[in-house]
Amino acid sequence: MRVKQIADALEISADSVRYYTRIGFLVPSKSHNGYKYYRPADVTRLRFILSARSLGFSINDIKEILFTSSQTNAPCPTVRRLIEQRLKETEQRYQDMHELRLRMRKAISEWENTPDQHPTADTICHLIEGFTALKS
Repeated sequence: MRVKQIADALEISADSVRYYTRIGFLVPSKSHNGYKYYRPADVTRLRFILSARSLGFSINDIKEILFTSSQTNAPCPTVRRLIEQRLKETEQRYQDMHELRLRMRKAISEWENTPDQHPTADTICHLIEGFTALKS
């Protein structure tokens, strides 16, 4: 299979296939005409990579999982450990976004009837500066 064929088979862009090839996750063979050819095993590997990415695993996580697997060790303990780390990170980002959302709503509410002001030598936008100064 060539790049476009593997991309079409997995419904991703050819650039995605090239990216995973460039970082060493896929190692196609090269023909005399310079084209890269992928094997069915590459499709399986790329499908795994895409599934892992959809679960929030990072490129480094996937590299670790692939390495563990290449050593003929069961990658499952590694996968469990990594997904627990990613979940903790995701929960923290969710909490941070929730707090940001609350601050944004509060700003909208406070600014709704606040009159506009031109910048001065000491301010750029009194709405933001006043809000952050009071809430820091």
